[in-house]
Amino acid sequence: MANDHASVQEMTRADIFIQQLRTHTADSHNRLEALPVSKSVTSPNITKASYTRYLQLMGAVIQQTESTLFPMLAEVIPDIAERQKIPWIAADLDFLGAAQQAYPSPFSLEIDSVAFAFGMMYVVEGSVLGGRYILKNIQQNLGYQEEGVRYFSGYGNKTGGLWKQFLNALTAFEAQHGHGDEIISGADYAFTAIYDHLKKHSGDED
Repeated sequence: MANDHASVQEMTRADIFIQQLRTHTADSHNRLEALPVSKSVTSPNITKASYTRYLQLMGAVIQQTESTLFPMLAEVIPDIAERQKIPWIAADLDFLGAAQQAYPSPFSLEIDSVAFAFGMMYVVEGSVLGGRYILKNIQQNLGYQEEGVRYFSGYGNKTGGLWKQFLNALTAFEAQHGHGDEIISGADYAFTAIYDHLKKHSGDED
């Protein structure tokens, strides 16, 4: 019984922490989604040009995520090698007849905390879930069914399972090490930094 009780307590802590994470990042998350460049890929009026631009902008984000965060998180996210996305974006841009553009690093902050990096990774992995909705929009309105939509196809039928595995790793880390505030700060920073990057380089500046 004692073990069962401890398990329930652990699950409750995990649920509470994820709720706190979502609540504290809701404003920065919503602000990112409200950007015209973000809306362009969810609009029925999506164009090849707007889709290409979005992939190029996100390519810079994913590139820095994989070069900077992956090495820091390899010991706490066992399946991190399965989460590489740069080949997906490269394949889509090749299909579209475009190349990755060079941008200044979206994440300008020097990242030296595993907890902070974990929070940033939460944003990047969470975007895979939203990508499933964008995938349907692209398929319906641009007609790309398999080729050209590798990035937004995400992990395919593994998407839900890999998201749960990621959340399990995140909440296990928080339960063992604490640093919940740092994780939340990292996620909030990632949403804000991606917002600034997309706004500055998409032509959506005021």
